Amino acid sequence: MPTTPSLPDGLRIYAVGDVHGRLDLLQDMAANIRHDLQATPAAQSLEIYLGDYVDRGPQSCQVVDWLMDAPPRADRRICLIGNHEEMFLDAVADSVSQETLSNWLFNGGDATLVSYGIDVLHASPTAQRAAFDEAIPERHTAFLRDLPRSIEFGSYLFVHAGINPERPLDDQDPQDLVWIREPFHSSTADFGRIVVHGHTPVEEPDIRPNRINIDTGAVFTGCLTCLVLEGQGHRLMQTETR
Repeated sequence: MPTTPSLPDGLRIYAVGDVHGRLDLLQDMAANIRHDLQATPAAQSLEIYLGDYVDRGPQSCQVVDWLMDAPPRADRRICLIGNHEEMFLDAVADSVSQETLSNWLFNGGDATLVSYGIDVLHASPTAQRAAFDEAIPERHTAFLRDLPRSIEFGSYLFVHAGINPERPLDDQDPQDLVWIREPFHSSTADFGRIVVHGHTPVEEPDIRPNRINIDTGAVFTGCLTCLVLEGQGHRLMQTETR
């Protein structure tokens, strides 16, 4: 029997999908959350961001600043780590290989570098290392390193990418939580929790009995999705495409 959707009484959760450097959409969604809480107050409210704050979009640096410094519109904010944060951290590590760096740049890291004021696409590895050390604040890398991989509330598990349905929830590979697609996407199993995730862009939120995908490709579509959970119900808020 599928897991029954439920949250503790009085708790409302706003789960937000992949941002990818779109500070404009992040701020729009924050305004939506504020207006929603003003219109229908909740006893307790929580924002959960599902990872992939950096890469591809134009303002990765500014998005990280905002998540660290802007007060939550709900009572509390939790940010999870995504695979692009992992690539970012690997690329700026002291022992980074040229292959690791090139892979990150190919997957949107070049836009992240620009947001930090770095132009090193044609620089030597030594110059790249020096540019990273000078331009990327230690507080940013510390923030990203400390992000959790998952969080549970009620019958929901929040992660960036998903879970391995062939392993128990308490024995997941940390890499699967930020990278997995199959066999997670095609599984119809009851995971014991309804998994709320992003990572894989979809045209519309994909709501299934065992999982909910809210990555609507905001960096490309302008549509950032927020899943609002309360009691046994859910609803959606989205930014207008632009």
